[in-house]
Amino acid sequence: METPEGKVSLLDAVPVRCDHILTEWEGDYAVISYPRFKYEWMRRLLLPQSMSPDIHVRLEEHGSAVWRLIDGRRTVREIVFQLADHFHPDENYASRVTTYVMQLRKDGFIKLLSVNF
Repeated sequence: METPEGKVSLLDAVPVRCDHILTEWEGDYAVISYPRFKYEWMRRLLLPQSMSPDIHVRLEEHGSAVWRLIDGRRTVREIVFQLADHFHPDENYASRVTTYVMQLRKDGFIKLLSVNF
């Protein structure tokens, strides 16, 4: 579905996790990790030996639920629908989820693919 401007709606986009992001689970909570430096030589020169080469981010309950559903097949709309019952959303729930998805994209954790209809 296209918006009046000819752009694909974010709700119809499919979020896909980036390859450099690793996920571990602590119960129901996701801990995502990614390299502190893009290049190996930077890590060797700039990283103190006592510091982890990766940055670890523990997602809260809602973020973990969204992250679990980002599988490269579901659209943002489907993710919102699947979480709606569990989190008892208000009328702005879809907006909150799309804002979170856009932040994940901005931070380089996911890519958004448009679905051709």
